[in-house]
Amino acid sequence: MSGFNRGGGMGGAGMQNLMKQAQKMQEEMQETEKLLDDWEIVGTAGGEAVVVYMNAKKIIDGIEIDKSVIDPDDEEMLEDLITAAILDGYKKADEVYNEKMSKFGGMGGLGGGLF
Repeated sequence: MSGFNRGGGMGGAGMQNLMKQAQKMQEEMQETEKLLDDWEIVGTAGGEAVVVYMNAKKIIDGIEIDKSVIDPDDEEMLEDLITAAILDGYKKADEVYNEKMSKFGGMGGLGGGLF
């Protein structure tokens, strides 16, 4: 007779319960990943002169630029505003991602602070 089940060891029922818990956690993580795909993050700069739209996984799906900040003689300013808006969005996306994925103990796909 094996000593595996003696003294409260993990028997068949315990292993089955553990597998159910793991499956439930995987399903919850998949639902959360979908939520993060659909979550809209808005990064801004220059008093919303530049607005960047992305999801909580930092996938950019749009940029709006106010014409007042488009100066052909100062392209560096516009570049800086775009970069600042993206970084603002990334910071907000990290906050959402970390909040939603923290219950999974860092087992999420991308992890916060990716960029």
